[in-house]
Amino acid sequence: MTVSITARDSDTGLTVSDLVERRQYVLDTSTPTNPTTVDCDRFWFPVDEAVSIETTSLTLPSVVATYVRTAGGEMFAEVDHFDSYDFPDGEYSVELCAPVKLYVYTDGQLSVEAKADCMELRFDDDAEVLVGARSHHKRPEATITTTGDPRDLMAAISSLSSALKTTTCERSYPTLRGHPPTIELGDELDIPEGLSAPDTGVRIELPPERRYLYPIAPLAYYLGATVEPGVVPRIVTDSGFEYELDSPLGYENEVERVLKQTFFFDCLTRTEGYYKVNLHERAAVEHLVDLDFAALYDCTLAEQLEAYLAVPYAVIEDHLPEWKLTTHVASTPENAELLPFLVNDLAVVKLPQGQSVSPSEAQMTAIGDFTRDDFTRSATDGGTTVPSLVQPEQADSLEQAWAGDDAPVGASKASVQAFRNRLERTASDGDIDITVVCNDDAMGEEGDIAEQVYGSRSDLPFDVTIYQNLSTAALRAVLETEMDFLHYIGHIDDEGFNCPDGKLDANELDTVGVDAFLLNACRSYDQGMALIERGAIGGVVTLTDVINSGAVRVGKTMVRLLNQGFPLRAALDIAKDQSIVGGQYTVVGDGNMDVVQSESRTPALFDVSRADSQYAVGVTLYPTGTHGMGSMAMLPLDGCDKQHIASGYLGAFEVTTAELRDLFAMEELPVIYEGELRWTTDLSV
Repeated sequence: MTVSITARDSDTGLTVSDLVERRQYVLDTSTPTNPTTVDCDRFWFPVDEAVSIETTSLTLPSVVATYVRTAGGEMFAEVDHFDSYDFPDGEYSVELCAPVKLYVYTDGQLSVEAKADCMELRFDDDAEVLVGARSHHKRPEATITTTGDPRDLMAAISSLSSALKTTTCERSYPTLRGHPPTIELGDELDIPEGLSAPDTGVRIELPPERRYLYPIAPLAYYLGATVEPGVVPRIVTDSGFEYELDSPLGYENEVERVLKQTFFFDCLTRTEGYYKVNLHERAAVEHLVDLDFAALYDCTLAEQLEAYLAVPYAVIEDHLPEWKLTTHVASTPENAELLPFLVNDLAVVKLPQGQSVSPSEAQMTAIGDFTRDDFTRSATDGGTTVPSLVQPEQADSLEQAWAGDDAPVGASKASVQAFRNRLERTASDGDIDITVVCNDDAMGEEGDIAEQVYGSRSDLPFDVTIYQNLSTAALRAVLETEMDFLHYIGHIDDEGFNCPDGKLDANELDTVGVDAFLLNACRSYDQGMALIERGAIGGVVTLTDVINSGAVRVGKTMVRLLNQGFPLRAALDIAKDQSIVGGQYTVVGDGNMDVVQSESRTPALFDVSRADSQYAVGVTLYPTGTHGMGSMAMLPLDGCDKQHIASGYLGAFEVTTAELRDLFAMEELPVIYEGELRWTTDLSV
């Protein structure tokens, strides 16, 4: 079971839990409830669990994107902040884009009202109300075995698109892109029956070399295209349309452009389909292009592709959403196993381009990037070996990952084992388990902040345990215990974690039970990688020595960001700017890993500055593993009446003092104010 719907302990309401992704949402009812299980087929959209209750109202603890439809899926209305609708007798399906995907069905009258910080659905007194939920968790259905031979890899990559749930433009929604089958290296090609590319009439011809194959994997998946041997890289459709991929910009850059352009236009075209929303990006470019989106919606994928690529990239370049992830992947046979996980994230894939850097160069780069002048050197751990470091070439995306032998500076270290560990994550209906270990009294301030912040959200169940100065045996027991997150504060060297009675080397452990971790200690990279190899999913580590004061500053910031639902990679992207040593931290494993859910689904960073008598609010959204590229968001600001593609910087908006106060009151979120990271709950407007 991946989803559960149960009565709250108070009896008035329901608790809906995604047991694998560790997501939870509460619905209050006007009267005590006694939910009974019903057939999931009673809903038009797929659900994993469904119950029937008797109530006259459901109250949501937050405002979420809401779509009211007929029982057959036709959209009636989109509901957002301060909207109110009354619908006459009829059958209605209400889609709620909460941390757990929810659907509410009723037969009768329906009223929906969205206030500043909550929503209410009201029903007839005698109406049956059905509540269904679907997990955001995605699993691959099978495993492809392939050799490292390029022609075998072509067949394997062609089969990744078998996971697409649709070949219409709606595949731009992350929930309609299934997880591709995994890939394993073997002695011969073996593709399980049924894992074939959909018939989209699109193929991609490439010279049979791995350096061409790895960058094409996300585009081939998204287009449902077969990959076949050819003389020059190009896209070919059954109608005779051809598009060269080896342009003057270079093969990898052209592939990246085609992926972004096709995805972007699909996001615009899909507004004619399931979700007829007022999309900001469509309004921004519709007058710039000669495209009939209503007509395009009914075209085939191949026909849409031909129309999209007829538009010069420069026309739309400034309106594209910031891409979530670029991954630098060495074209070794072993890295073929990484491709399905990068494709699942719709990452841009490039061959590794980077510059080797020494530890001292990496430290000086961090100092040069930091704007404060309060750097002071203090004692650091000695006797540790620094991994070979590389500075990846800059990419046009929010985040970067590196899949090569070296440890990356300014990017996360991708690991096939980490992604496999996530697939093996089991369902749990218990509290979110967080353990803080402080083995360094000099960094006690960070431990105090961690104790105060972790588990402070009243909307989620937490079990937070704090330890001081653990012995090697006690720390071993902690690492082997099943838990969601470990925050370690202390010292690490070549021999392992420093404990009062000696050293504990994670390489000596058989397995670890920790899902995610922050090892706030000098040169913790190797120990972090050892945790990944033994069962962990993702973590934050250091590459070189870090001064205590800087480490504490980064640690305190990470605590608050993780507690508000930022994934590891996004949290570190923000936190590293708060200290001169921030550039010495990196993510290992799956950077999508988060500890808790974000209240608003997609975590946000505000950048606030004064603008005469008003304020300018810049908004940056960070896609997550469950709400990736293609998700939408409505900004709770007056005058923002359009949905946005929820990725990256959305622009700056002018607001009044009262509007800014209302915005800050909605949720605890990070704010850059006058160049300094603050929090909405700490600022007085």
